[in-house]
Amino acid sequence: MKKTKIDQIRNIGIMAHIDAGKTTVTERILYYTGKSHKLGEVHDGEAVMDWMVDEQERGITITSAVTTCQWKDKIIQVIDTPGHVDFTIEVERSLRVLDGAIGVFCAVGGVEPQSETVWRQADKYHVPRIAFVNKLDRIGADYMNTIRMMEEKLHAKPLIIQIPVGIEERFRGVVDLVRMKQITWDDESLGAAYTISDISKDMLEEAESYRDLLIERVSDHDDAIMETYLAEEPVSEDALMAAIRTATIGLHLVPVLCGSALKNKGIQPLLDAIGSYLPSPLDVPPPHGTHPDSGEPVAFEPKDSEPLSALIFKVSMIEGRKMAFARIYSGKLKEGEDVFNPGLKRKEKLSRILKIHANKRERIDETGAGSIVGVMGLKDSSTGDTLCTTTHPILLERMDFYEPVISIAVEPKTVTDQDKLQSVLEKFVAEDPTLKVRVDEDTGQTLLSGMGELHLEIIISRMQREFNTEVNVGKPQVVYRETLAKTVTANSVFDRDVAGQKHFGEVALKLVPQDRGAGVSFRSEVGQDQIPEVYIASIKKGVMDSFDSGILMGYPVVDVEAVLVGGSFREGLGSDLAYKVSASMAVREALETGESFLLEPIMAVEIFVPDAFMGEVIGDLNSRGGKVEAITPKSGIQTIHATVSLSKMFGYSTAIRSATQGRGTFTMQFSHFDKAAGKKI
Repeated sequence: MKKTKIDQIRNIGIMAHIDAGKTTVTERILYYTGKSHKLGEVHDGEAVMDWMVDEQERGITITSAVTTCQWKDKIIQVIDTPGHVDFTIEVERSLRVLDGAIGVFCAVGGVEPQSETVWRQADKYHVPRIAFVNKLDRIGADYMNTIRMMEEKLHAKPLIIQIPVGIEERFRGVVDLVRMKQITWDDESLGAAYTISDISKDMLEEAESYRDLLIERVSDHDDAIMETYLAEEPVSEDALMAAIRTATIGLHLVPVLCGSALKNKGIQPLLDAIGSYLPSPLDVPPPHGTHPDSGEPVAFEPKDSEPLSALIFKVSMIEGRKMAFARIYSGKLKEGEDVFNPGLKRKEKLSRILKIHANKRERIDETGAGSIVGVMGLKDSSTGDTLCTTTHPILLERMDFYEPVISIAVEPKTVTDQDKLQSVLEKFVAEDPTLKVRVDEDTGQTLLSGMGELHLEIIISRMQREFNTEVNVGKPQVVYRETLAKTVTANSVFDRDVAGQKHFGEVALKLVPQDRGAGVSFRSEVGQDQIPEVYIASIKKGVMDSFDSGILMGYPVVDVEAVLVGGSFREGLGSDLAYKVSASMAVREALETGESFLLEPIMAVEIFVPDAFMGEVIGDLNSRGGKVEAITPKSGIQTIHATVSLSKMFGYSTAIRSATQGRGTFTMQFSHFDKAAGKKI
């Protein structure tokens, strides 16, 4: 296998709002790079990257898919991510390991809600981006308005490097402002053939105006370009491209290209831009790592000769076998070798290394820095774990995962299904960190918690299709939280014989309500003379364990600070067990006297509705106790921004379709927890 130079690798993700055309863009990339030999269409259920049956039936991306292709001298490793808010974790963990990204925007819809979410995620991980404004052939397409929305909503600094030739049904090509050439696609060849020519006279003045603007923007970030520009000398193509690349990698500018993926226009220049402007693994700083024992910072250069550092960003349980997706930051992975997981402090053996193309796999012997591969044979390692060597250990920063907000009860239909259900659920939980399973101690029900109705619907569907496990599904339940209304103090004593030995511990705790979103915390105000320091950790554990389950309905307690304010100690009788149990009893007593109440998840909802149906939609929102915060008009479509409790949003997709004759859409994501209105205990 021919060795790829690391500076020619591009690890990129394609991200956008649902239905902006991400998967179609990816399919065109695969076709024009020769990776696939026919165009897969999302609406026909034939997209290569949407290979799961649920994805094909619904026409949406559910799981991020990985593939590798080659364009000219660049190796492009692509991750196509979902656009639906229920699968945000797929975007999050993909961006964590990528060097660059393409934000795809619909020229009609502009910057839509989920576009903002994925853009913020890319900001969080400092991922350089280029933007592709898609669907310029659609009625209502507005290229410049989309760019204005990028500035207003995303606070991005778009750099226009292409302008469209024609718009809507007249869209036929683009003007490349860097090379000052016009590119026109041939419809007969499915866009594979295109013509590069001089700019037509009717476009020349507009192109020159936008090129001046381009050079002016770039000159703000490049002194050499600035000097040339001020001297009114021509800026060379190479110098301009180098300056754009530096500004893009430095997160100062976002080059903007345009086209219509469905009509096969604009993809080849996008591939050129990936190679020209997005970073290689050498252009981005190595990830933050620490020594697992000392906690000191550790970093390895992105070279094969350096010690191994790799991050597992996803685990897949397709066909029941565990495959880990890993990004190699430095060093080499070799088939059959042992690797070290510093988080678990144990060795694992690599049985196979696989090059991935959607759901197809190619076995390889070894791989080096910069690559994204599938790894088989890891028994215990999971999402967010680091792989390294025992001689040069490094612990890479773990990922943040979202807490689930909705639950359903699942029970097996038959005895056979009962035997399988537990192991099937374990496989799904290993694959998806936003999925949680717990057994309700009071009812004995198995509760499955996830990010939304669609998320859980897909899991149930996959249970039936992939594992042949049939389940009955109970009504969705909201995952509540519990908290305190007032500051309260409680004292508890544990004084008894356990296994023939006397144990004593007395703890006095003060529980103080905190602001929403503050979480739970513990601090001690007692001195060594009251309770020896050695028992404080046990008291803290007892407190934190008690916060896992409140007194009202057993939901976690949040937004409370526990302060250890007193207690006592008897020489020779104190024990970790006594203080832990005593702390736990004090918390329960305080919660019972502190006027505990429920908090429910409040969702930020954005509803897109034609003008004619505004009254019905707002009336329905009011009936659900929703609070309308803003209404933004946009060419015949109104965007309603509202907050609504999740418990009132079940079945809303059906309700809005009925109220708007199928023309209204909405997106919903968790906003915050707030006091549950009228919830009976």
